[in-house]
Amino acid sequence: MRHLALLAAAALALSGCALFQKDGERSGVTGPAEPQPATEFAPAVSTSALGTTRAVSAAALDKTTAEEKAAALAAPAAGGERELGKVVVALGPPAEQGIWLSSSLVKEKAQGRIVTAAGKSLALELRPGTGGALLSLAAFQALGLSLTELPQVTVYGP
Repeated sequence: MRHLALLAAAALALSGCALFQKDGERSGVTGPAEPQPATEFAPAVSTSALGTTRAVSAAALDKTTAEEKAAALAAPAAGGERELGKVVVALGPPAEQGIWLSSSLVKEKAQGRIVTAAGKSLALELRPGTGGALLSLAAFQALGLSLTELPQVTVYGP
């Protein structure tokens, strides 16, 4: 019996030795390894202030001619059109050329018209959309709206 108690005490003493090892020594105990310091660094990246590289003006992006804009402004209201509703419009993707409005009020492509709160009317292509209404860059410029403005327009269509 005495041998059994001595053996149990030795096993207990040896199992606690791992707690007293020095930091650099490896033990049989598994667990998360300590992170190693970085030995490689990412290559240097050059940066520039916003707007100083590849700046393109709105006029350079808009390929719609002045004649096309004038014709859209002068187009009379089509017979049989109805008011589809009022929407607040934001600037659409400048790369999409033409005079158009994309809105959830529209179910299929058609010719239509919008009227601003100031009373300016513009004939354009109505496109189905989801979410907020978008107006083309050419339409914004034809109506003389600021590109950062969010104007409300009345939409008319077939």
